[in-house]
This record gives sequence, structure tokens and C-alpha cells, in this order.
Amino acid sequence: MATLTARLYNLTEGVRIALDALRANRVRAGLTILGVAVGVFAVVGISAAVHGINESVARDFESAGPTTFFVSRFPISFEACDDSGETCRWLRNPSITMPELEALRRLPSVEQAGARMDWSVAAKFRDKTLKSVGVEAYTGNWGSLSAPDIQPGGRAFTEMEARSGARVAVLSTITAERLFGEGDPVGREVQLNGSPFTVIGVYKDNSSFLSGGSRPKAVIPILTLNRTLNVRLWDMGLAVKPRPGVSTAEAVDEVEAAMRGMRRLRPVDPANWAILTQDKLMSTYNQIFGTMFLVMIALSAVGLLVGGVGVVAIMMISVTERTREIGVRKALGATRATILFQFLVEAVTLTGVGAFVGLLGGWGLAAIVRAATPIQASVPPLAILAAIGASVVTGVAFGMVPAARAARLDPVEALRFE
Repeated sequence: MATLTARLYNLTEGVRIALDALRANRVRAGLTILGVAVGVFAVVGISAAVHGINESVARDFESAGPTTFFVSRFPISFEACDDSGETCRWLRNPSITMPELEALRRLPSVEQAGARMDWSVAAKFRDKTLKSVGVEAYTGNWGSLSAPDIQPGGRAFTEMEARSGARVAVLSTITAERLFGEGDPVGREVQLNGSPFTVIGVYKDNSSFLSGGSRPKAVIPILTLNRTLNVRLWDMGLAVKPRPGVSTAEAVDEVEAAMRGMRRLRPVDPANWAILTQDKLMSTYNQIFGTMFLVMIALSAVGLLVGGVGVVAIMMISVTERTREIGVRKALGATRATILFQFLVEAVTLTGVGAFVGLLGGWGLAAIVRAATPIQASVPPLAILAAIGASVVTGVAFGMVPAARAARLDPVEALRFE
């Protein structure tokens, strides 16, 4: 019990002395704290952003359904392209067509298949104009594949309207607010690239990292995009939902076989389309952001390194300034371990204060990101533990040299020091 009390006393005494040193040498200690704080701030801020992005991506995949997969003209590729024709052969892939979509809908393993293509237009209502509105064009089963949150009084377009290319539009809440203010847009006419469209509904756009954030959007039938706005469906993609009881792998195999048959490809010919399952998309996402996260963590470690160098400098100065004090303590019976422990506590206190400042900055950054973007950034508990652990390790690792120097001082020589 006495030993534990002594250790607690040494710990609190070391913290008190460290705080006294902070007050006595504000500029010097402030620079040391700043280096550690920058490193911890980077770790916490990056972790908060990545945590929010991960949750946003997971929600996007969940909303599409766990078994839904996508048929795209182009794969997700990171290869470099040049003009030799030997790289990026997928650029020559033919567009996916409406007859191919209809054929996939008839497959026994497929419950739903729908098309989507993104575009951008200018929108106008009376004297209000939005220069860039993102258009999401879908087939008539948009509601079955995406489950839009349409406000009361409005509706999604029907299959009949989609097949006839009707000039109807469902606006996002942001678009409706900017064009119509407090008025009800349903039933009114809005101009999209100069063509009149009847607004039939307003939906709440659950903005996310993958959807591109909070920007004005409108949803129209995909054939309307083609016929009225004269947009060629060169980059149309498909979403395919397997029937209940059918696995994603089984549906993918049947879709691939059907596509090969329609495009008259031999078994040895490479596919001139891409099938993207949610596992593949998540793997690609983890590959991109995992690498970025590691790079950013490595860069943030520079801040901790700078802080560590500052700890060495300030603690070496502290040892020199307190040489006579160390000699007195040794003369009164303090052991090397006691002196070593005291100075290590001081070093960890310095880096701990820096970690606290960095944590506050990281929380502040997460709050700003959450308020200004669709990324619901939050600081995960693991990031807090990592920040605290990193500050302790930095304090111990870089405080060991000056602490060991203090512990090795000869008491007689230390008492003579002026």
C-alpha cells in the first residue's frame, strides 16, 4: 500500500512539475505541444472523415439491397491510358442498349432490372435559374430499385410515362426550394434545358459521399432524357436485383451468359461490359481509401515526430536548468528509477496536453464536416485511444534520453552545478 501511495505521489508530483514548466516556458512548451497537437489532430480528423464516409457508403449499398449488382459499360479501372490502343481497351466497349435491358428482365433469376444515366442541365422557373442541376434518368421501376422518399402530395412517374418518354420530373428538396421557395411545385412547369417539364413530385435526397453531396437534382424518365433532351444513352448502366432465393453469383452467371449471347461473343472472347457486385465495389473502395488513409496517417506521423523532437529539446533544457534540484533529490535518497520516472511523467504530460488539444481540434473538424457536407463524420473511440496511445508512446520514446541523462547525474557534481 505504501509503495502504491508513493508511486501515485511521484506521478502527481511529476504532472505538477510539468505543468509548472509549461507555465514558466510558455513559448517553448507551446511549440512542443503544437507539434504533437498537429499530429493527433490529423489522426483524429482523418479517422472521423473516413468513419463517416464508411457509414455513408454502407448506407448506399444497403439501400440498393444486399444482392443487387450493376451492369456497366466500363469497369472500375486504374490503368494508365495512352494513344497506342493497347491500354484501356474497355474504352471501345459498346453501349448497353434498351433491348439488352428488356432481355435481362425476362431472365428466370432476375426479379427487377432497371437503367440509369446521369446528366446535367440548366433549370428555370420564371425568373429563377439554376445553371447546373444533376439529372438522374431512370426506367419506370425507379421506385422499386431506389425506394425514393417522396413527399406527400407528389408521386413517382409511372411505367407508362417512362415508356412514352413523358415530360415529367421529380425534383429534390434542394431544387424545389431554390426554384419555388415556399410554394408547392407539384403541378407546375419547370424548364430543363429550355424544354417544359411538369413537376409531379418532390423527394428527399439523402445525400451521401457516393451520390456527390447536396446539390440540386431532378429525376426524369430515361427515354425522356434521350428523346426530349437529345442525350445519347452512351453511358447507360443497369441495376439488377435477383429473385428471392437466388444468389448474386447465380444471377451474375445468367446475366453474363445472356450478354454473351446477345453480343455474339465466344467463350474465349473477353467481356465488353462490366459487372460490379457490391463485394467488388466495397473491395475497390477499401483499396482506394485504405491506401489514402495509410498515406495520410504517415503524413500525420510527421507532426508527432516534430513534437517528439520538441520533447527532447525542452526536456534536455529542463534537465540542465534543474541539475542542482536533481542533486538535492539524490542526496536525500531519490533513486535513479525515481528520477527517471519523474522526467518521463513530465514528457508524457507535455505530449498528453498536445493530444488533448489535437483531440479538441479533431472533434471540431468532424463537426464542421458533418455540418457542411453529406459526410456524417464522427470520431470513433478507436481513434481516441490511438491518439492517446500515440501521445504516450511519443512522450516515453522521446523523453527517455533526457530522463536517462537526469537519472545518471552524479549527486556531488549536480550539487556543484551553477
